[in-house]
Amino acid sequence: MRHFLAFIAVIGFCNAAQAGCEIRSFEGNSYSVCSATTQEDVRLFHSDPEDRLFGGFPAVNRHLEADGKHLSFAMNAGMYHEDRRPVGLYIEDGVEYSAIADGGGFGNFGLVPNGVFCIRPDGFDIIETQAFKAAPPACTYATQSGPMLVIDGALHPAFLPDSDSVLIRNGVGVSDDRQQAVFVISNDRINFDSFARFFRDGLGIDQALFFDAKVSRIYAPDISRFDSGLALGVILGVVSDS
Repeated sequence: MRHFLAFIAVIGFCNAAQAGCEIRSFEGNSYSVCSATTQEDVRLFHSDPEDRLFGGFPAVNRHLEADGKHLSFAMNAGMYHEDRRPVGLYIEDGVEYSAIADGGGFGNFGLVPNGVFCIRPDGFDIIETQAFKAAPPACTYATQSGPMLVIDGALHPAFLPDSDSVLIRNGVGVSDDRQQAVFVISNDRINFDSFARFFRDGLGIDQALFFDAKVSRIYAPDISRFDSGLALGVILGVVSDS
């Protein structure tokens, strides 16, 4: 876990129901970093009760307003088909809407090993896909994406330090005690190796999962980020009382 707990202490939290965000630098690149604990209301969103795609952060906020709540942080959280359906496993409020997939030839998702980000009342998990299939835990929320960035402290074996595939990228890491999740979007165009090393060496995280690139966006009032653009698929949000 190395520096992860120290990193959490630096960010701090305004209260028990608000994600903390900050800008960090590592090896000459800038990152927006937000963190949440199991004491916070972390959820996944895709469509409303009438099966209408949310597609973006404002629609999720409008949906939450009916219950007197709002997003304190959000980001896109996984790859999707052209119609915005999740590519792999998607579980929302304990209901599986999309089955787990191996990846096949679907872009970065097919750069195996890929994995699952699982949210449970007692902790967060990032689990490699084959391990998840062998012993699936009971996730309240789950989204599958890929590739894995950091696996038990090792970088994905396919990453190349000198790769010229540089994009804005976002992903998630989990602390060793499973009580904290850290969500990262690069502010600069970077390759996979740089992104993975930021999680492992910059934040001291041994398990991290890639969410997406090019369409990567966040909603983070703490750092005045209100990204918009084309419709998204799965959205991860930290929900607070209004």
